[in-house]
Amino acid sequence: MKLYCKTILIFFLSFWGSFVLSQSADTTVYLPAFYESTMKMNAVGKLGQVIKKESIATSIKGAQAWRLAYISSDQAGRKTISTGLLVAPLGKAPKAGRPVVAWSHGTTGTAQNCGPSQLSNPAQSLNEYFLIGGNSGTDYGLPAVQKLIQNGYIVVATDYQGQGGGGRHQYMISGTQAHDAINSIRAAGNIKELGANKKALIYGWSQGAGSVLAAASSPDYISQKGTAFDGIDLLGFVAMAPPDVAATIATRPNDPVAADKFIAGLLQSFSANVMDFAHASMTFWAIPNGFSNTKLDDLFTVDGAKAVNEIYTGKCIHTAVDTLNYNFGESYKSLLKPQAQNTLAWAQAIYDSGVPKVKPVAPVIIYWGTKDTAVPPVMGELYRQQMCQLGANVTRIQLAGEQTHYTTPPVAEPLYVPWIEDRFAGKPIQNGCIEIN
Repeated sequence: MKLYCKTILIFFLSFWGSFVLSQSADTTVYLPAFYESTMKMNAVGKLGQVIKKESIATSIKGAQAWRLAYISSDQAGRKTISTGLLVAPLGKAPKAGRPVVAWSHGTTGTAQNCGPSQLSNPAQSLNEYFLIGGNSGTDYGLPAVQKLIQNGYIVVATDYQGQGGGGRHQYMISGTQAHDAINSIRAAGNIKELGANKKALIYGWSQGAGSVLAAASSPDYISQKGTAFDGIDLLGFVAMAPPDVAATIATRPNDPVAADKFIAGLLQSFSANVMDFAHASMTFWAIPNGFSNTKLDDLFTVDGAKAVNEIYTGKCIHTAVDTLNYNFGESYKSLLKPQAQNTLAWAQAIYDSGVPKVKPVAPVIIYWGTKDTAVPPVMGELYRQQMCQLGANVTRIQLAGEQTHYTTPPVAEPLYVPWIEDRFAGKPIQNGCIEIN
């Protein structure tokens, strides 16, 4: 038996020869060599500066593709390394250059091996785990990528900080993911031979849609000088099923009693089933990575904090759900303390993790489904109301039929592709806030 196991191990290691072990702060995960070497690099350079790239195959017609590692920064301004994927048309760029479309992906997980670009063939159309036809244990790929390439656009997709470039992932800290998306555009422009021009747009889904809204409200970060590709001109933002917990809070919390109620309500609202609990507990695991005045054991028992930390540093979202379900069954709530502590700091961190209440720099369009139980659609409506009051142009589109969180991207695609084309063409756009204003 020992000899048999040893043979299997040797076969596994030889088959996955390009993969090497990576030790995160807590749990060992397997990473492709590109990401293992990236994690050893220092986050030194200009925002958007490409520090490593690797040509990869793609099935997209008329396209070429690369994996990238580039300099970004988190919400607090600390330099980070993010990895991602870049797909560009073949041939010489036109004289006017090529616009850049940046994709912000939905939840894949918080471990170093959860970056979508790490898949063996990532440069293809969006492939969803939950939908029939999904062929992987995670979501990956780029929605509408073939059409975007045919239109002459460069398409870039960040993995987010902590998903293959080192550091602990700041899941649902929307400013950090927004910075990654903005800097991915700069990274595309940093590769001069691709011929990127300054026109750009960001589209995203779920976690990524939250980052899209945060990017729209980041005028100072967008206009920052001294980057690897200054002067990007963001012309629009597409958000599919966007989360924004901060939109449900009128002002930044400053009352400890109200904070107690808010955190208790949040824990209850997102603990109805193990899938919701996985997303919530993953968010709570990530908050201390961006806000040092919060700790896991503020909310979790000692054993609960240990279990949550091991799960989310070692597993991606769907495997994490299975692990919670197998080990705790219906008792997963026992991982939480009966009474949360330090709730004011947590409430403030959650508020600060949301979309800034700042007027977007360009039109925003939101697509949502009536059967979305993963992200309450009311968040998008509250966001729209708040931004419209600031003088923004935000349109919110209810998708036909009874669309879930997971059917939103494919059903929305025929609607947002022409919307993107119109933004790059400079066509006039209706004010989506007229009925509110």
